[in-house]
Amino acid sequence: MTEPKPGSKPESRPEQFEMRRLESLSNTIFGVAMTLLAYDLPKAAVFASVPDWSDLAKVYSGKLAGFALSFIIAGLFWISHHRRLARQPVGSRGVVILNLLFLLSIVLLPVTNGLYINYTVSSAVAVLYGLHLTAIAGLNAWLWWTILGGWGRETIASLFPLLVFIPGTIVASFAPQVAPFLWFIAFGGLLIRRFYGPLGEPNP
Repeated sequence: MTEPKPGSKPESRPEQFEMRRLESLSNTIFGVAMTLLAYDLPKAAVFASVPDWSDLAKVYSGKLAGFALSFIIAGLFWISHHRRLARQPVGSRGVVILNLLFLLSIVLLPVTNGLYINYTVSSAVAVLYGLHLTAIAGLNAWLWWTILGGWGRETIASLFPLLVFIPGTIVASFAPQVAPFLWFIAFGGLLIRRFYGPLGEPNP
């Protein structure tokens, strides 16, 4: 009988990865991305003289709203990502790759956010930003589905942002100023997660 080579793994056991390592990488990526969101806000140099309240409102009013939207969305997805990793101590190669794609979408958030807060009246930029938010929400929902393997409170809550971002992006194509109000509704997913009746999962 042939002895297995030292250090070899049985072929029937897929390679597993410790998700706590991915969690450390995730915290760094989210922290850097959320910090860079403020990079495109106007700096003091834009003022030719000492600004008054009207000058501050004119320069920052629209841009702070876009920054707040991106920051809150990133924070909520970080909470969802952290909660998801806590349920999955190990993962397959495919799950790790899918998580890396999700983190890539977070890395790119400062780029689309910078475009959006500087060109809020552009329908093309608003649609690009909306598509990016939709991609982030889609990957997040896909990851929850792989963990739960079916419908559950977390899965339903993760799908809610998709139901908001998709029509919001359509609206952005002809009314970019209205789209942010729709995108803010995506935070209702938190209420679904908290108050929706359990489907195979106990309420916390």
